[in-house]
Amino acid sequence: MNGTLFIWQLIKIIVGFVIAVTASGLFLSWGLFQPGSPGADPAAFAAMIGAAFVTASVLGAVAFVPAACVILVSEIARWSGIVFHVASAGAIAFLLWTLDGTADAGLRPGSPVVLAAGFVSGAVYWIIAGRTAGNWLLRTKTAPHEEKATDEDL
Repeated sequence: MNGTLFIWQLIKIIVGFVIAVTASGLFLSWGLFQPGSPGADPAAFAAMIGAAFVTASVLGAVAFVPAACVILVSEIARWSGIVFHVASAGAIAFLLWTLDGTADAGLRPGSPVVLAAGFVSGAVYWIIAGRTAGNWLLRTKTAPHEEKATDEDL
């Protein structure tokens, strides 16, 4: 384990999580307020930004434990693919959205929007920290007999 890379990855994980839930909060607030440009209606734009930070803090609190589990798995298994991170964040968002205790049949209204917000947060997290998942772990060296086969060996 490389200690410097480990500390650097921890910093990227924390910053990545915070920015990812903030991006998700902005995505949801933009859809709620649809303020347009800041020059058109500054009050609506300011309300959208304020609501985005409140939404991000709620999302961060609710999604912290499942996201921490997914981040831990991706770091230990060295899964640094964008598909894994986007799909995991979308699944977390969708599961938290559907597990609210209501017994309605079918999908709740707004489910595609919540799923898209999860995808946005997963993509943002991947850009900041997910693409380097597990780089702090030492690589295992292959034994000489486990090297790739050459054309002469076949």
